[in-house]
Amino acid sequence: MKYLWGTTLLWAFSFSLIGVYLAGQVDAYFSVWTRTLLAFLVFLPFLLRSRTEIKTALKLCGIGALQLGCMYLFYYRSFLYLKVPEVLVFTIFTPVYVTLLSDFLDRHFSLSYLLTATLAVCGTAVIRYSGLSHNFVTGFLLVQGANICFASGQVFYRRMLLKQEKQIPQHTTFGYFFLGALMVSSIAWVIFGGNAYPETSLQWGVLIWLGVGASGIGYFFWNRGATQVNTGALAIMNNAVIPLGLIVNLLLWNQSVNMLRLVVGGSIIVLALLLNEWIIRHRSKQAYALKSATTKGV
Repeated sequence: MKYLWGTTLLWAFSFSLIGVYLAGQVDAYFSVWTRTLLAFLVFLPFLLRSRTEIKTALKLCGIGALQLGCMYLFYYRSFLYLKVPEVLVFTIFTPVYVTLLSDFLDRHFSLSYLLTATLAVCGTAVIRYSGLSHNFVTGFLLVQGANICFASGQVFYRRMLLKQEKQIPQHTTFGYFFLGALMVSSIAWVIFGGNAYPETSLQWGVLIWLGVGASGIGYFFWNRGATQVNTGALAIMNNAVIPLGLIVNLLLWNQSVNMLRLVVGGSIIVLALLLNEWIIRHRSKQAYALKSATTKGV
């Protein structure tokens, strides 16, 4: 959980930085391309010294293209139709996608995971619900596309690492993840990109931070953390960044926020996380008791 919480704190600043300094001022496709390029360059030295099987490299490229490249394209496009608070509202469904996709791939249905994920969604909805714009349908679909891409990448990466017979240091191969994202963002920038580039050193600084810190370091730690927790905890942590992002927004940019909603919604998310952990421990005790009884019977 430490990797997920650390990345959550890191990403809490990203929403405000994008909304205040980049959205509507810098071309979205250029922003995506810059972020993925910088993140790739962070891991390029490790990549050049690693010997990775072609199959593994292609899988990582595909996951990166989906989770980061395609997700960013949907996400940045949605700002043309939605206000920042509306985008945040519509991201609350990511935990449900994580749970449902994981269960689908495992060919079983975990009601407890779905319930705790839904509880986390309710908590975030309490915090971020606000009025919707006239373009909310298009914006909603775009954000859901981003949510599905982000959720799918997490699930696929987690499953790939857990199924690998030979475990290798993740930092030596993670560059392929960003290479896949870079290929997608490069094609999108060439085809759809505009000519609105950063005009101030502050905007360039924000882009560099988002590329190196939020994307490069952030996604590595997030995906690494995803391999060390159960599906329920991973689903819930996808929404933990929202209350923290609101706190950052309030303290640094003095944005208005309903403190009562923040406290109530945040408490619901914490409750969902605690409930999930209780369910996992209860199942583990039951499995251990069943195993002990079987052993005694033999």
